[in-house]
Amino acid sequence: MTNATIKDAVKSYWVQRLPPSWLPYAQLMRLERPIGWWLLLLPCWWGLALATLAHGGGIPNLYQAALFLIGAIVMRGAGCVVNDLADQDIDAKVERTRNRPLPSGRVSRRGAFLFLAGLLLLGLVVLLQFNPLTIITAIASLLIVAVYPFMKRVIYVPQLVLGLAFNWGGLVGWTAVTGTLSPAPIVLYVGGVFWTLAYDTIYAHQDRDDDALIGVKSTALLFGKSTPRWLSIFFSLSLACIDAAIWLAHAPLIAHIGVAAAALHAIWQISNFDHTDASGCLHLFRANRTFGLLILIGIIAGCLVK
Repeated sequence: MTNATIKDAVKSYWVQRLPPSWLPYAQLMRLERPIGWWLLLLPCWWGLALATLAHGGGIPNLYQAALFLIGAIVMRGAGCVVNDLADQDIDAKVERTRNRPLPSGRVSRRGAFLFLAGLLLLGLVVLLQFNPLTIITAIASLLIVAVYPFMKRVIYVPQLVLGLAFNWGGLVGWTAVTGTLSPAPIVLYVGGVFWTLAYDTIYAHQDRDDDALIGVKSTALLFGKSTPRWLSIFFSLSLACIDAAIWLAHAPLIAHIGVAAAALHAIWQISNFDHTDASGCLHLFRANRTFGLLILIGIIAGCLVK
């Protein structure tokens, strides 16, 4: 079985060229879908850059930025393994996910648990490079990560729990620079949560019919045809909170321009959203890397001119 059989994988990606025995584990941690670690990484870099801006500006710490990159890839992979272990039976019933390594039988549950242990160990090595508050803050997120896979069985907004987990890096990035917490990173974190509610609602529309059939809950089912209105609300709240965080960090005007550019990108996403077009939803979901990078570029520009 090749990478191409996984429906939302990036086609012709380098993962396909891995040795056959490695490929299922690479797919288990979603290496063929880099958008996931990008969406986990960007809030970390936001927090890192915003803290740099708030404390005198200059170039953000590149060593810490590299650690966050490694950590995001590893811990996103670990989260995917946890998710797939919890959802193996559900994934087997959904067209988009039935060819994943666990439901297809290419990786055993024992093999997945051992692989998860290795990823967590590597993540710990990366985490220990930071200050004590950053370590404590990062570890505190593990409870949210652990409960997220089960939320789709309980509530119609599992995307909220995903947002709480995926944007924790905004707090971690800030503490890595300052060794403290303050209102700016907390408001940034809230903005990230609303962003996740928007982009993962778009993503969830790919599985809407299967989810309804097997009884799994999501915002795609909750909002239905009213999704564009909710996307407008979520993106607006996200942008407002992120801009407020930038203001709290005493940023120059150029930092706010990144938020304005991201607002235009959000308008483009909403205007092109079609809940009946699964491939279009995947395209818009992946485009949120650009949304996040626009905000990051604005903050870094503010660091350089402050």
